Amino acid sequence: MLIRTRRDFMKVALRSVGAAGALGALGKFGEMNAFAGSGGPYQALVCINLAGGNDGHNMVIPIATAQQNYSLYQQARQGLAQAQAGLRQIHNGNDVYGLHPLMPEIAALYNNGNAAIVANVGMLVQPTTKAIYQSNNQALLPSQLFSHSDQSNQWQTAIPNGTASTGWGGRVEDSLQSQFNSGASFSPITSTGGCGIFCTGAQTYAATVPVGGASLLVGANTPSRLAAVQQLMTFDNGLKLVQAANATFNRGVGFSTALNNALATAKVNTVFPATLIGSQLQTVARIMKVRGALGIGRQIFFCQLGGFDTHGAQLGTQDPLLQQLSQAVGAFYQALQEVGTDQNTVTFTTSEFGRTLQPNGNAGTDHAWGSHHFVIGTAQAAGGPVAGGKFYGQFPSLALGGPDDANTRGTLVPTTAVEQYAATMGQWFGISQANLTTVFPYLGNFPVTNLGFVG
Repeated sequence: MLIRTRRDFMKVALRSVGAAGALGALGKFGEMNAFAGSGGPYQALVCINLAGGNDGHNMVIPIATAQQNYSLYQQARQGLAQAQAGLRQIHNGNDVYGLHPLMPEIAALYNNGNAAIVANVGMLVQPTTKAIYQSNNQALLPSQLFSHSDQSNQWQTAIPNGTASTGWGGRVEDSLQSQFNSGASFSPITSTGGCGIFCTGAQTYAATVPVGGASLLVGANTPSRLAAVQQLMTFDNGLKLVQAANATFNRGVGFSTALNNALATAKVNTVFPATLIGSQLQTVARIMKVRGALGIGRQIFFCQLGGFDTHGAQLGTQDPLLQQLSQAVGAFYQALQEVGTDQNTVTFTTSEFGRTLQPNGNAGTDHAWGSHHFVIGTAQAAGGPVAGGKFYGQFPSLALGGPDDANTRGTLVPTTAVEQYAATMGQWFGISQANLTTVFPYLGNFPVTNLGFVG
């Protein structure tokens, strides 16, 4: 396509999914040098968001524990229960659990100490009980529970009952910018899967990178056309809005060029599954491989696997999604060893809420509250960050109407707050104690601020 006018350029740029428009073009990175800050060795956090509200009950299943057994799970789950014989057996001390039958890769990581499970995590204002929930005291509860948009926003901001203009991923990077990323030539936060406010800080916005790496603007994919676009961007009619647009698009082109140049020889030999989440994690591995060229010392990635809003036909929908997750995570762990970041990377799952333990009338489940999450990385015994092979937090009772059920359908009241989950990783990542409550404002409401699963 030949770009003849500024209007044509704007149409093409806004339509483009290329990196120059998407790579943080609206970000507030400021001017950056080519070399990293000297605050310490490289570390990375990789978030995998299970969008739609993942049903953790069919992901982590009690078989024989001190509090409950498989029959209690089977009774509550009814037709959604996974067969005990097919479960991937894991242990938490003397307690026996099973992971979903299609998750052998994550089960193997857990059994080798390279993965941990954080039980019954959810959005909380303060430690909460069934009685507090049933009192309907809105000041003590997250606002708009069970709403996709509200709970997604709260998980990503770590603000349970108010609005926020920044996410906790962005605030983490803001707090570490001067120490670890002051000389970076690229954003310290990279999204491969439609990151929302999680990636937004006061000084930091995400670079959105399509799977496979960055690309230039559609229609400006040759040196001469790119030069013409850059010349067009020098147009100045005195309007501040036009000047700002010129600056942000030029910055986007700069980020795209920096990443493309770095990725030109960045091959990862590990074979990834041909799935969307597999492709996203492969892209993350490639970007990690060029971390030195980009000058980034602390890096956050946001990936996303959707489809977990399983109001009907859940088994046919969730089962293949969990298989995709497990296969992609297994390949990613191998790739981290290949690119040399396995001992300083933590991969973790998020989802806006869990789902009801009891099925609905459509062989599905409905919006609920607490759920279980994976934290994956090389075991501490092997020099890595994760204290794996065990559970953290309190695994809930699966009795319908029981002590952890907010109603009678298995809507679990979380026993671990998102703030605690996130802050544990934030402290490993380098956030100082002095900055901890700035990044996580509600953390002081909880008696334990570090759950100990990484360190």
